[in-house]
Amino acid sequence: MILVAYGALAFGWRSWLQWRRTGSTGFRGLSGRVGSSEWNGGALLIVALALAVAAPLVVVAGVLDPWPAPVEVTAVGGALLAVGFVGTLAAQLSMGDSWRIGVDASERTDLVARGLFRVSRNPIFTSMLVFLAGLALVLPTIVSALACAVAVIGLEIQVRLVEEPYLTKTHGDGYLRYAAQVGRFLPLLGRLRGGP
Repeated sequence: MILVAYGALAFGWRSWLQWRRTGSTGFRGLSGRVGSSEWNGGALLIVALALAVAAPLVVVAGVLDPWPAPVEVTAVGGALLAVGFVGTLAAQLSMGDSWRIGVDASERTDLVARGLFRVSRNPIFTSMLVFLAGLALVLPTIVSALACAVAVIGLEIQVRLVEEPYLTKTHGDGYLRYAAQVGRFLPLLGRLRGGP
């Protein structure tokens, strides 16, 4: 049920809100040629989300049984699900009209450094990973673990090889100053060195 709510709000409602504000849903989809960084990062994220949706389905269908886990692990997983859910929505709202799924190199949006973006350059992605880690702890199977692992790889490709070069090209020194002060996913970790 939480996966349905997450998908409905983080993708459906947020896209509707973006369309209402700007006339565009914010979806840019997969870009680049097959095998490019843009395409690989996006495709891996789609695979990760499909695995996350499949995780409870394979358990309900009796295909897999969750690994045994202490109740404390499940409780931590539930807390991570909640934090990831709320963090995703809060970070998306912080982006305002600059929110997008995917990158269109011909677009120029405002550089967002408010809200959760003051402590992480990618708080939406960080929150998505927290959510997927929570899923893997609440429903520990190979499928939920793979969803989390594939998302990490996809997000690393997307952020390092697609979004950071795009933001550097688009915002120049402003982005480099921001990236030198704010961590890539977590506070202080992954700050870009060298600045403008």
